[in-house]
Amino acid sequence: MKILVIPEDFRKDQYTIKPIITAMMAKLGKPRTKVMVCQDPLLGGVSEALKWENIENTINQYPMVDLFLLCVDRDGKEGRKTSLEKLEARAAKILSERRLLLAENAWQEIEVWVLAGQDLPKDWNWQDVRSEINPKETYFLPLSQQRNLLNAPGEGRKKLAEEAARRYERIRQLCPEDLVNLENRINAYIAG
Repeated sequence: MKILVIPEDFRKDQYTIKPIITAMMAKLGKPRTKVMVCQDPLLGGVSEALKWENIENTINQYPMVDLFLLCVDRDGKEGRKTSLEKLEARAAKILSERRLLLAENAWQEIEVWVLAGQDLPKDWNWQDVRSEINPKETYFLPLSQQRNLLNAPGEGRKKLAEEAARRYERIRQLCPEDLVNLENRINAYIAG
């Protein structure tokens, strides 16, 4: 099986999302799944990632992909999930029977999945991290700075996400609304 993850901007998101989706696929009994992150086209932001024309072009550009995963940040936007569901419905009309687009919004940002797999500073409360609208700036980048990783690939995302992926069960426990929801939907696709 081949998965293409479509992030809102691959330049940093590639480092966070690939190890976590790879760990998810191993959990689902598919450790040899080829997980790729879409780098062409560069969408450059959530508004571009939510445009049907960009999704349709990406689907058409990658005919060898079985499962497309559009993963964006929620950014505190209540209606984000509805926008994603509309994209899924449109994609279903052009994809063949065994190909699918699933879309998920991280609560609030994809970096939170990485934080869920880390031992956080003792004075940080997980519920505060989870509910923060700007967790990247408030929690992720400070953690990366504490670990002296700001100059590492993706401002520390690569190393921190690889570490987090090794603790995938912990991420699942702390991120049920988004990550586990996506995992369950992928599992249903595999079983289907």
